[in-house]
Amino acid sequence: MIPANNPFRKLVLVCQREREGDMDCCMKRGSENLYHELKMAAAAEYTDVRVIKSSCLGNCLTGVTVIVMPNNEWLGEVSVNDIPEIIEKLK
Repeated sequence: MIPANNPFRKLVLVCQREREGDMDCCMKRGSENLYHELKMAAAAEYTDVRVIKSSCLGNCLTGVTVIVMPNNEWLGEVSVNDIPEIIEKLK
């Protein structure tokens, strides 16, 4: 193993977990659309921030879950209306 180059100052993980049936999950709360909108907004502001899809982050009841790294800042019940505030957190 060797150290890998990290071209990103921040990583933003957006949960994309989809559960079957009536079980709550981020995908049922609009995480796919949130991911795309947040990715475009971040790319318009920053070249050193990466927005990525994540598998289950374990917070289904408070989804959509977003994590800002390396801050380790967990955000719950995130919607597209929160994108401007998230973009501000990425400064």
